[in-house]
Parts: sequence; structure tokens; C-alpha cells
Amino acid sequence: MKIIVDAMGGDNAPLEIIKGSLLALDEFDIDEIILVGDENKINACAKDNSLELKKITVRHCTDVIDMCDEPTSVLKQKPDSSMAVGFRLLNEGAGDAFVSAGNTGAITVGATLITKRIKGVKRPAIASIMPSAQKPFLLMDCGANAECRAEFLCQFGLLGSIYMQNVMHYDNPTVALANNGTEETKGTPIVKEAYALMKEAPYNFIGNIEGRQIPFGDADVVVADGFTGNLILKTYEGVAKVLMNGIKEAFYKNTLSKISYLGVRSGINDMKTQFDYKEYGGAVMLGVKKPVIKAHGSADARTFKNAIKQAVWFIETDLINKIEEELKK
Repeated sequence: MKIIVDAMGGDNAPLEIIKGSLLALDEFDIDEIILVGDENKINACAKDNSLELKKITVRHCTDVIDMCDEPTSVLKQKPDSSMAVGFRLLNEGAGDAFVSAGNTGAITVGATLITKRIKGVKRPAIASIMPSAQKPFLLMDCGANAECRAEFLCQFGLLGSIYMQNVMHYDNPTVALANNGTEETKGTPIVKEAYALMKEAPYNFIGNIEGRQIPFGDADVVVADGFTGNLILKTYEGVAKVLMNGIKEAFYKNTLSKISYLGVRSGINDMKTQFDYKEYGGAVMLGVKKPVIKAHGSADARTFKNAIKQAVWFIETDLINKIEEELKK
């Protein structure tokens, strides 16, 4: 198994990307990681931090796609960027999966137009594993398609269901449509049309789900357009951070509260782990011909290692072929 990694994408590149890659090599059954980026910067970073690039090959390129760049720069303005070269290597078969913490729009364009869609997929979507009060669920789309037709939303439910069955091993996963009410008559015309299509789809559709239900884990797959899904994702992360900071401040207020903390520390640590987005590291691009993983832009070493873990799961479960088989049906 070979994983191609964009060494220059994200806020903490290349140091945390290198460290995360080394952690992944130690933990998972990976034969080689191909780091794509400025060879001099990568080698200097490794040397300055006493990191041995074992089982790592560096593929030199001269440019980087920044977060403010146009998504199409991966095709036109910056063809020798780490992301563009990484996608081409994936397309040529030099590696089995591609992982990047870079520009989401550029990753979407690269995955769609360089890696290309699986036959029968209308629109690829970004799918993120999210924590809940019960068990993790899948949220899609998280930003690839700001506007969606009803048929896209319906197919997102199928792709998400296949992922949860094969990667997370959920038996007959439930699928819900994000909406401003649970009634079938609620929502925009597109959402109402999607509801009608999803009722007849070959997966376990349970209807609409309101935002307040999502954190309770009422559905295994939550379907939304990319605009709505990204808002849910970012709000989820923000609220979790506010709550954890609030709990910390409450227990550190005075000596008595600090003593009280000792009695509940284990439970709080469990809750912190349960709602830690770093456990999954990023999101998968579902619907393209090869595994593409979008790591968090602010990923540290552990987060990036877990993004690579998603690539490993993708490959080990042969998910691409399973999606192709379901679409043929």
C-alpha cells in the first residue's frame, strides 16, 4: 500500500504533515508514503526536527496552492503545485490514495476533473465522520457542492450508506435529510423533491432530521447540500470547543471546584475524546475513482495520521468497487 501525501497543504505544513506521516507508517500497514512538495523545505524541516524519513519518498515540485487561490488553480495556474502533482501521481497509479490538508475547493476540482467520477455518480461529495451522543455518524456533503439538485441529495444517501456499511460496519444504516422540520412538507422545493426520491431509494431512509437532533445520533447518515453541511460541520466544531472551554473554566474557578474536578475527571476526559474531531482527521471524497482524503486545514500530527487512517480504511475495504457494484444495480 502506497499513500501520496500533499506535504505543503494546510496551516501546519510541512512539519505536522511529516510527523503525521511517520506516525501513520508506525501504526498502519503502509509500504511507502510519497511526500509531494518542495524537496529542500521538506528535508530541511526533517533535519531541523531530527525526523528520519524512513519509508518516505519525496517528490519535488515548485509551487503550493494557498487557501485563497481559485479552486481551478489545481488545473491551470499552478500545475506544478504539490496538490496538482499529487493528483496526477494518483491518476497514474503511483499510489493507492491521496491525502491533503489544502484548499477544499481545489481538492474538489482535482478529485472531480483529474481523478474523475465513478461511472454513475452524479456529483462527488465530501463526507465527514462526526461524533454524537451515541455513536459516530456520517455528514455529507460538507462543502463540495454548495447547491444541489434533488437527485444529487438522493444519491448522497446511497454513497453514505455504502460507506457506513463497509467502513464503519453499521448494519442497515439509517439515512436522514437535514431540514428545518421533520414533516415531509417542510423545507425548500429541492429538499421536498429530494425527500420524495429518498423515500423510494434502496437504503434505510428515515425522513427529515432537524439540527438539534443531529448531535444525539438520531441518524447514521445525515444528507445535506454542501452549503448547509459545511455550516453544520463548522457550528458543531465551534460549539464543542466552547462547551469544553466552559467546563474547563468552571472547574478551574477556585480551589473547591478544582478538588471537585478530581471526582469527575475520568468522565470529562471520556466526553472530550468522544467529541474530538481529531479522532477521524478529515473527510473522504465519495464518488471518485480513487481514494481522496481531505484532512483538516489546521491538522496537527495526530489529526493528519488519522486522516491517513481513513485512506487505509478506504483501500482495505475495497470501497470503490463496492460503490461501483451498487450503482450497477
